[in-house]
Amino acid sequence: MVSNIKTPGVYINEINAFGHSVVPVATAVPAFIGYTPSAEFQGKSYSNKVQKISSFAEFQEIYLTSSSSSVAEPAVPYHPEYYLIEQDAKPNKGDYLQLDGRCYCIVPDPSTIYYLYNSIRLFYQNGGGDAYIVSVGSYGPVSGKAGNVGEQIVNPNVQLADLQRGLALLKNESEPTIYICPEATLLSIDNNGTLMESMLSQANDQQTAVCLFDIIGGNTPDPITYTYDIDTFRNKTGSKGLKYGAVYYPFIGTTIMQSYEMNYSNLFGGDAQQLKRILSPTSAPNRVVETIIDMIDQPSKENPLSISQLNESLLNASAEYAQIINHVLSDANVLPPSGAMAGVYTVNDNEHGVWNAPANTSIVGASSLPIHLTDAQQADLNIDAVSGKSVNAIRFFNGQGILVWGARTLDGNSQDWRYISVRRTMTFLEQSVKLAVAAYAFEDNSANTWEAVKSAISSFLVSIWKEGGLQGASAADAFQVECGLGSTMTADDILNGFMRVFVKVALIRPAEFIILNIEQEMAISS
Repeated sequence: MVSNIKTPGVYINEINAFGHSVVPVATAVPAFIGYTPSAEFQGKSYSNKVQKISSFAEFQEIYLTSSSSSVAEPAVPYHPEYYLIEQDAKPNKGDYLQLDGRCYCIVPDPSTIYYLYNSIRLFYQNGGGDAYIVSVGSYGPVSGKAGNVGEQIVNPNVQLADLQRGLALLKNESEPTIYICPEATLLSIDNNGTLMESMLSQANDQQTAVCLFDIIGGNTPDPITYTYDIDTFRNKTGSKGLKYGAVYYPFIGTTIMQSYEMNYSNLFGGDAQQLKRILSPTSAPNRVVETIIDMIDQPSKENPLSISQLNESLLNASAEYAQIINHVLSDANVLPPSGAMAGVYTVNDNEHGVWNAPANTSIVGASSLPIHLTDAQQADLNIDAVSGKSVNAIRFFNGQGILVWGARTLDGNSQDWRYISVRRTMTFLEQSVKLAVAAYAFEDNSANTWEAVKSAISSFLVSIWKEGGLQGASAADAFQVECGLGSTMTADDILNGFMRVFVKVALIRPAEFIILNIEQEMAISS
């Protein structure tokens, strides 16, 4: 500056007090892939596009139908349809109810079952924040018929190619740290396996996200043969990228869908006459019910009653109808846990840090489980000597309720990567350090730059160590940062424009390090 002084006067020279610093990246930003009721906002299509949202209100604006609603008749964007199939005896699998001595299975129309919308609701109910949505399409045509009794739900409108296309769109996004596809369990077993392998492969290549999976059959597990569903899952996930995957079992019964979202229009494809035969059989006719159903089929032209008014009338006129609606609502509320777990991860990271295991905590909105696992049953889920693919259990405990009781990745045989908190912490450190080192891409590859890099990374790791993210009685036990000629680089490396940084961190036990080998290519003259 002295050489630039040309005239007498007062000159100011500002000197930076701090060099470059490491800014922690976000750790719980899920990307949801699936089908939405709509994908249009202000005339712009959001189908097959990656869109970031920060609240459920934003999701509603973009991805829910724009039809107007009133207080008396609130809009219902998700409309599953169910059928009551009379059986000679109690079924071995699936929900059923008994009316007037008759047994009815509750079977959905598979083409009307979707999970993404309610999974987003679960995510925000459990404390979710920023998220990415990839809508691969709107809901498909309704088949108008029930699925087969006791069979797993396979929605013909949910296509593997659609979900893989949505997954591929995330390759250009570095911020999402969790991949979730709630509707993957609505695929066939083979297609579900293909999708899971694609998700793990992409996560392994990107090194920025983990995948949360659900298990086909987790909605209606058989107390004896549920292990077949677990074995099928393990056989279909392949062997690549297992440290980037975690799975939770079983599905959870929730309170997401409320009573106003379920009525007679969700039964028998809206055919009220089929409902009439059950509620008012010839052996015990119910004239009030018959009158109401006639009003449904032939509404008054002058003062037609709303769906909610007619539904309330049926509830008051028939205890059997109320029983049917309660059963159907309960079935519709059984959801895959991945969306809720993304919310649990968010709260865990905000309150304790990404290095804390997201376990021994409850799930907001979870009211029941389709199977109550014991310690012995969980032992087989937790550790599999052959594949090492650990399954995290969601369990019920007397006096405590429903708790997440597992925190392992699918790489259960690995000493380094068996825990989800270790995998996610390493991703957090790697990406934070990577972005910080990128700031030195055009600096001289000299001792001053090396010391600046070491100082920035060390300062960051000291703060993580003080928060409890690294193990060790002292900072030296918790981490080491090396960068320099003779330690991480040779003379040839410097001549070729490469700067290498070795970062060692102790995540599990003090002074037992996992090494980050970060290689930065510096700017060179052409």
